[in-house]
Amino acid sequence: MVKDESLAEFRKVISEQRKPLPRVPEDEWDHVVVHADEIPWYSPGKETNPSRLGPVLRLPVKSFEIFLQEIEAGSASDMQRHHHESVHYVMSGTGYSEIGDKTYHWSTGDFVYTPPMVWHRHYNSSQEEPVRMFLVENSKLLEHLGLNYRESEGSIDYTELQERLKEKNAELRR
Repeated sequence: MVKDESLAEFRKVISEQRKPLPRVPEDEWDHVVVHADEIPWYSPGKETNPSRLGPVLRLPVKSFEIFLQEIEAGSASDMQRHHHESVHYVMSGTGYSEIGDKTYHWSTGDFVYTPPMVWHRHYNSSQEEPVRMFLVENSKLLEHLGLNYRESEGSIDYTELQERLKEKNAELRR
């Protein structure tokens, strides 16, 4: 009986919390579909981030951002961390991610979660085909709150990052 009572209490709390979700105003409905040729692809730069990004800018989203990301064969994104959470869906390709001090392998159809303020980098394992990923992050919400932050250490791996951070900490102690 305790289990049934707990479930009933839980359902009651959820029912009381339900409120209508915000709706996209009708005058913004012209942008509920963004066509592939409307996505502006850009490359942040070979030295800082050799991947290509395609932000889906015209959607009227209020709390998250959507990107397409492409990592060339044998290449990687930059080593970065940020306040927001992000989820990559691997549309095509195989690779791995350094997330903190661990390595996670992935392939087409997998999801890769990046927690807030954890150093990470995504690698393309193929020497022939690019990796394409669909990326959703809650950076827009944090930006509205004045809390968004992103930091990059460029094209280094996690071992190099640890050495660089040790050097920076040693300099700060002097």
